[in-house]
Amino acid sequence: MPHIVVLPHVELCRDGEMFEAEPGKSICDALLDAGIEIEHACEKSCACTTCHVIVHEGFHALAPSEENEDDLLDRAWGLAATSRLSCQAKIPPDSDLVIEIPQYSINHAKESY
Repeated sequence: MPHIVVLPHVELCRDGEMFEAEPGKSICDALLDAGIEIEHACEKSCACTTCHVIVHEGFHALAPSEENEDDLLDRAWGLAATSRLSCQAKIPPDSDLVIEIPQYSINHAKESY
C-alpha cells in the first residue's frame, strides 16, 4: 500500500506525518482520514484552492490534472510546478507521495475557529 509523507506544518501536523493510504482515494480524503485537518472549503468539489498541496515526490505518478483544476491552481497561494488540489489528485497504486501543505490559503476564515 502506498505511503504519504506530510512535511511538517505549524498548525496541522507540527512534526510531520507518515501513513499508509488507500490507492484511488483523493489525497484530501487520505489526509482527513489520518486526522490531518486540511482545509476544503468547497467540500471537495474543485471550486476553490484551500486544499492545495505541493507534491515533492511522486508527482509524475499522479494522473494529469484537468483544465478546471489548473485554472483554480492559478489562484492558489504559494503555487509551485508540482502543485495539485488534494481533492482532485488520486493516490496512485504503486507510488509513495511526499507532500507539503502550504502555510497559507486564500481562505480568510477557517471553519474550525
